Amino acid sequence: MKKLYSNKLTIILFILPALLLFLLILVAPIFISGYYSFFDWNGFGKKTFIGMENYGELFTSNSIGFVKALGNALLLALLSVAVQLPLALGLALLLGKGRKGERGFLSIYFMPVLISTVVIGQLWLKIYNPSYGLLNVALRSLGLDSLAKIWLGEKTTALGAAFVPILWQYVGYHMLLMYAGIKSVPPEYREAAMIDGAREGQVNRYIILPYIKPILKISTIFAVTGSLKSFDLIYVLTNGGPLHATEVPSTLMISMLFLRNRYGMGSTIAFLLIILCFTFALIIGCIFRDKED
Repeated sequence: MKKLYSNKLTIILFILPALLLFLLILVAPIFISGYYSFFDWNGFGKKTFIGMENYGELFTSNSIGFVKALGNALLLALLSVAVQLPLALGLALLLGKGRKGERGFLSIYFMPVLISTVVIGQLWLKIYNPSYGLLNVALRSLGLDSLAKIWLGEKTTALGAAFVPILWQYVGYHMLLMYAGIKSVPPEYREAAMIDGAREGQVNRYIILPYIKPILKISTIFAVTGSLKSFDLIYVLTNGGPLHATEVPSTLMISMLFLRNRYGMGSTIAFLLIILCFTFALIIGCIFRDKED
């Protein structure tokens, strides 16, 4: 009994530092943001308790533009699920067959994930440059001058242009997760299906996809919550412009905190983002839940 108690105490002592860091760095800021969201405060002076007014103002005031920013983030999430994940799955299925040089392709596709987001933003700024950017130069060289645009400077194209670098950066990340899942499928399952006359598409649909369903769920959660929290690439490429066309909740939050000195409102946006991420994670978990669960 004494030895069992000693082992439990040892486990608790080893877990305690990580638990304290988790509580201080992740959990505590959530509750602090929720607390400050009930105040009108500039971050330095006296706080004035205003209850739920910040939340009401977010969804009713056109001057803040939170509804527009949230709509942009949800559109990015939809594009990530509809474009990024199918592309990653297609690449993973192709490489999972044991193609020649698959490790080289894995490294190439995963490389953008390792590059700093700021560097990627600067790279795509050069690609989109209206004068000497690779995209417009290629269009003009093909005689398609009418298609050349100020991609990040027009309201109609800015959000789509900002999504392309996000797609390029993270498609390799999701592909690697799915590839690992596909490689873990027992080869005898595939062989038995092929012997029974199943085509490649049928093997993928009825054997591989159900087997990697947990990984598909994780990738979907990462894609949606990552889009809701998107900040760095948007900030580098457009800083929410032009005319708030690419504004997302994170860039709006930074604007409230550091440009408009509305710390209470910024905390409200941060707290709502956390709630939205948790909510979508739960919804996606329910969608992917097996009947047995």
